[in-house]
Amino acid sequence: MTRLELIATATFGLEAIVAREVKELGYEQVTVENGKVIFNADENAICRANLWLRTADRVRLKVGEFKAVTFDELFEKTKALPWPDLLPEDANFPVDGKSVQSTLFSISDSQAIVKKAIVESMKKRHRTEWFEEKGPLYPIEVSLLKDVATLTIDTSGPGLHKRGYRAVGSEAPLKETLAAALILIARWKPEITLIDPFCGSGTIPIEAALIGQNLAPGMERTFISEQWPNIPRDCWRKARKETHDRADYNRELDITGTDMDSSLINIARKNAAEANVDHLIHFQARPLADFSSKKKYGKVICNPPYGARLSELKEVEKLYKQMGKFFRKLDTWSFYILTAHENFESLFGKKASKRRKLYHGNIKVHYYQYFGPRPPGR
Repeated sequence: MTRLELIATATFGLEAIVAREVKELGYEQVTVENGKVIFNADENAICRANLWLRTADRVRLKVGEFKAVTFDELFEKTKALPWPDLLPEDANFPVDGKSVQSTLFSISDSQAIVKKAIVESMKKRHRTEWFEEKGPLYPIEVSLLKDVATLTIDTSGPGLHKRGYRAVGSEAPLKETLAAALILIARWKPEITLIDPFCGSGTIPIEAALIGQNLAPGMERTFISEQWPNIPRDCWRKARKETHDRADYNRELDITGTDMDSSLINIARKNAAEANVDHLIHFQARPLADFSSKKKYGKVICNPPYGARLSELKEVEKLYKQMGKFFRKLDTWSFYILTAHENFESLFGKKASKRRKLYHGNIKVHYYQYFGPRPPGR
C-alpha cells in the first residue's frame, strides 16, 4: 500500500489530545505542531481517521512542502509534485490559500499560481489542454507560513465536528470536537456518573454517550474522499465495518444533562435521538439551585455562560458564586468547567487543581479542573 503523510488539523490547545487519538488508532509516527498533528500511514488511515477522530477539525493529505519566496519558485516546485498520481483526469480541484509572515502575501495570486502549476503537471500525464473538473472533489490548500509552502488536499469535506446529529438547526455554541475534548481531558470513563448542569442543546452529554459506547463520531456521515477512485471502496467498507465491530452497544451509562431552559432541553433530546443515544442520557429542565446527586462519586463537565456582553457580566458572576456553593455539596466529585472569565476561581471560591488554556472559536478560555478523591478500589 502507498505510504502517505496525513495531517489532522486541530484547534490550538487540543493538539496533544488529537495526537493521543491518532496513536490510539495504531499510528505511531506522530509529530505535533501548532494547530496540527502529522502522521504517516496508508490509504486506510484516511478512512479510519475521518471516522474515528473526535477532536480533530479535519484530515488533510499532505502532497508536498518547500520554501518559496517568488511566484516562479512556487510554480515550479508545485508543478514537480505528483499531482497526476493523486488527481484523476476529471477531478474537481479548487485551490484555497492562506499566508502568514510570508514574502508571497497575496493569497489570490498564490492560489492562481498553484492552480496553473497543477494543470501543467496534469497535462503531461493526461495529454490534454482542458480539464472539465466534473468529477470527484479534491479541495487543495496552499498554506504559506514564514516562506514555507505546504500543499494539502482535504479528505473530509465538512469539518469533523459535523457529526450529523444536529437535525434541528439550533445554534450550537460549543463545537462537538471541543465538547469531546473536554470529556477526554477529564479522563471520564463509562462507569463514572457524569452531569452537565448547563447542557444547552446537549453537546457534552451526547459526545460522552458516543465515547461511553465507543461509537465512532463519523458513523452517520459521509466524507468527500469516499468518492475518490484512488481509495479502494473496500477500504471504506472495512473501516465502516470496524466502527460497528468496536461499538459497545450494551454498555450502560449514567449521564445527565440539565438546563433551566426547557426549550433547549427539547432540542437536546431531539439531537440525542438523531445520534441514537437518547436512551443513554437523562435530560431534565432544572435550575442550578436543584443541582444534586445521590451518587458518592462522579464528574461534572460543563460550559456555563461566559457573560460576553457587559450587561450580562453581573448575572454570570453571581452564577459562578452559586456554582461554588451548590457544587460543594458533592465534595467527593470532580468538576471540569470551561469559561472565559479571568476571575472564575475567585468567584467559584476555590483554586483549580489544574487549568488548561483552550480556544472556543476566537475566544480564549480556560478549562478549570477540580479533582475529587479517587473512588475506593480504582
